[in-house]
Amino acid sequence: MRPVVWGVLSTARIGLNLVLPAMRGSPLVDLRAIASRSISAAQGAAQAHGIPRAYGSYEELIQDPEIEAIYNPLPNHLHVPLTLQAAAAGKHVLCEKPIALTAAEAEPLRAAARHVRIEEAFMVRHHPQWQRVRELVRSGRIGTPRAVQVFFSYFNDDPGNIRNQAAIGGGALYDIGCYAILSGRYLFDAEPRRAMALIDRDPSLGTDRTTSALLDFGSGRQVSFTVSTQSCRYQRVNVVGTEGRIEIEIPFNAPRGGAMRISVDSTGAVDGSGITMETLPEADQYRLQAEAFSRLVRGEAAPSFGVDDAIVQMRVIDALFRSESSERWEAVV
Repeated sequence: MRPVVWGVLSTARIGLNLVLPAMRGSPLVDLRAIASRSISAAQGAAQAHGIPRAYGSYEELIQDPEIEAIYNPLPNHLHVPLTLQAAAAGKHVLCEKPIALTAAEAEPLRAAARHVRIEEAFMVRHHPQWQRVRELVRSGRIGTPRAVQVFFSYFNDDPGNIRNQAAIGGGALYDIGCYAILSGRYLFDAEPRRAMALIDRDPSLGTDRTTSALLDFGSGRQVSFTVSTQSCRYQRVNVVGTEGRIEIEIPFNAPRGGAMRISVDSTGAVDGSGITMETLPEADQYRLQAEAFSRLVRGEAAPSFGVDDAIVQMRVIDALFRSESSERWEAVV
């Protein structure tokens, strides 16, 4: 396949530390340009990552006629406007999560996606460990799936960090709660009907620093999760069925190139004697994500997770924020 020519909007840390190195290692990706509002920042990132072109504005990169696809890791409040600008210029866009701040804000992306490919960057969907767990659940290995439990946390109370700025989409639910929501949607192969949240906000930052939630998927299927930006670093996913349980040890920040393990408990013995371990092959989920999107751009793969999927994600987040105020179940509509 002819490599897709990519450009990157911003010198965000996730891009510089994780996504760009992964993209550069792929024969399906031609990483051609990077942009920042600071030309010196763009030039520094370009030099560090071997990127030929650096731009001092996002608009310059978007108008580069050679760029075919754009990776958008800008702060959350800029996801929709810059994705729309890129789409209007005929560029395909892989946009970081969450794709918007509300489902209503994301709606204009539907029309844009009629002409270009637009996808929300949930890299975990491309990792072999997640694909294997979904395969096990679908095959009936743990019986009828009943519950998905997720815990995801880290500690960051720096007011200068964009994750702690409420006005531009900071907070635990936007940043990492979206992964917990996706976990249920991906593993149940279904959408939640209603949602309820308990949210603790930082009194000075205004962001949700700890959010716990329940999602009702119907037919007895439930997701429960806690996410926090001010707790010790930890993450785990458990999928529990009528005949067994699967645990993902490092579900979201899988080490690049490291072999991963999942545990399958088929007996429920309290001493853990029924647990067997599966080791998944080494993988870079960011490289796999870029390659999957590149194939989509070239027409080598069928669309799987487009704008409609991203808007469903936002509807769940909307419902959880409504629940914070109403203190009751809110329909996911």
